[in-house]
Formats: sequence, structure tokens, C-alpha cells
Amino acid sequence: MPFIRLTKLERKRFGIIVLCAICATAAWLFLALNKKYPYTVQTELIYKDEPQRKAFKALQPDTVDLKVEGTGWQLIFARLRIKPPSITVSLQKLNTRSFILFSEQLDQINKQLETSQKVISVTPDTLFFDFSRRTNKRIPIKLVSKLSFIPQYGIASKIQLTPSYVNISGPHEELERIHVWYTDSLKVSNIRSSIDTRVNMLQNTISNISIYPNSVAVKIPVDEFTEKTIEVPLSILNNKDYYDIKLYPKKVQVTFLVALSNYAKINEDFIHASVDLNEWKDLHHNQLSVKITLFPEFCKMVRISPQKINFLIEK
Repeated sequence: MPFIRLTKLERKRFGIIVLCAICATAAWLFLALNKKYPYTVQTELIYKDEPQRKAFKALQPDTVDLKVEGTGWQLIFARLRIKPPSITVSLQKLNTRSFILFSEQLDQINKQLETSQKVISVTPDTLFFDFSRRTNKRIPIKLVSKLSFIPQYGIASKIQLTPSYVNISGPHEELERIHVWYTDSLKVSNIRSSIDTRVNMLQNTISNISIYPNSVAVKIPVDEFTEKTIEVPLSILNNKDYYDIKLYPKKVQVTFLVALSNYAKINEDFIHASVDLNEWKDLHHNQLSVKITLFPEFCKMVRISPQKINFLIEK
């Protein structure tokens, strides 16, 4: 194939033609992308103005398809996004009927979106609800936490939640399945002093159940821990035949970590140690293992000395 040689003038003209074609294409693309086009996005529903005297249950998922009118740019870059990513729907009409029409709330929905986006329609257009008697229930709050302490520090006493219970209301059959309500996770690292803060309740994922309050005060007593050793007398378990049993030794030394604020309070009354005679009767052991049957909360066991006890049975 012969190689076509262009003169300098011809190359200049050809470059101008290519440049004009590129500019024309860019101008056409710009005008086309500035036009309005309909596209569909899925979004999550958030309910407001819920009926106060009756519980409700949505008979369809809490997501709908929005037919949105936007520019070609949005169609290319934001087809799967809508700002905000959820829409709020008023349930005020449920006081007089059992369904909600989106066509009645398009103006309110559009006010929630970016000005360049406009919702044309919603699929499905009608939301149906089932109603039941609304009841109240009081359940305990459970703190969810992930705490880490610097060495020798820890929780010194019971964590205080104020309030310790939450009030929930909703359909009776739904409340029957709920026995505790959790908080959001409290995460604190390198703790060396007491914590006094507020934690939000875990977000309610059931739309027809309301909770009160929405947050709880949390007090976590923190103190430095130190070792303490106490001599504890041994008791005998399962001596059903009332043998006369001599233990050697009669007491054991229990070493544990205790908060400095509780050091003077903890004595042998807070710790019970025992041996089980069934180890001899059933397992034929010649020594009995020491078991701790009562131990103070928030103390940490270090060791028991001795862990095995010699014994003598007099029949």
C-alpha cells in the first residue's frame, strides 16, 4: 500500500478538521448530558408521625424504588446513589386508614433531596400496614463494651447504668420476643481512671417499636489492683455418711488481686473454699482438690496454696 504524503498545508487542514470533530462531539455530549432523563434508584424508608395509640407492622420491605428525574451526568455518575440515601415518610394518615400513598407525599419527598433531583414516582406507590394492640414493656439494659486497661488497673466494682431499664412500646407479639435491650458499643483503651459518660441505645431496627430513653448514663469504677493473701478454712462437701475427717492443712492461702479501695474490706468471710469427699469415694483419689465456692466479685484469682489436701478418715 503506497504511503500517502501530505503537504504541510494539508496536514494543517486535516488537524483543523479533527479538532472541529472533537469539539462538535464534546459540545453534543455536553448538551446531551445536561438534558433531563428518568432513572430508578432504590432507597430506604424512615417513618415519622407514627400513630401513638396503635402498633403497626409494614406488610412490605422498608425499601422502595424511586423514579428520579436528573441530568445525564447524574445518570452516569450517581445512578446508584441518591442524597440523602433514605427518605422520610409521614405515617399520619394511618390514624384514619391502613395504607400510605406516596403520590400524596411527593412534594415532601422532593424537599428532602438535592435540588437537581426530582422524584417522579415511587414503586410501590402504596404501603400497607397491619395493626395490633400497642403495649408497653420494661426491660433491662445491657452495656456492650470493649475496654482495655493499663497494667494493674481494672474494674473495681459494679458498673452503674442510669437508668438500668428501658421502656419499649409496640405490638404485644413483638415485645414478647424482646427480653433485654443493648447499648451501642463503648470502646475505651488504656484506661487508668473511672469512666463517667453517656452511651446511646442500640438503634431500633424494628420500625413499629419505640424505645425510651435513647441514651443511658454509664459509670465504670476503675482502680489500681494489688495482691492480697487470706487464709481461708476448708469445708467438706458430700460427707453423707458423717465420717470424722481430718484435713491437712485445715486452711488454704488464697492469693488474689483486689482494688486498692476494697483492700481493707475483703476478708475471709468473702471467700469460701471446700473439698469434695466424692473424689475419694467415687474416684478413689488419695488427695482432695480445693474448690472455691464463693469469691468476691471484681477480684481476680492468682493462686491457691496448697491446691491438693491430705486427709484422714476415722470410722
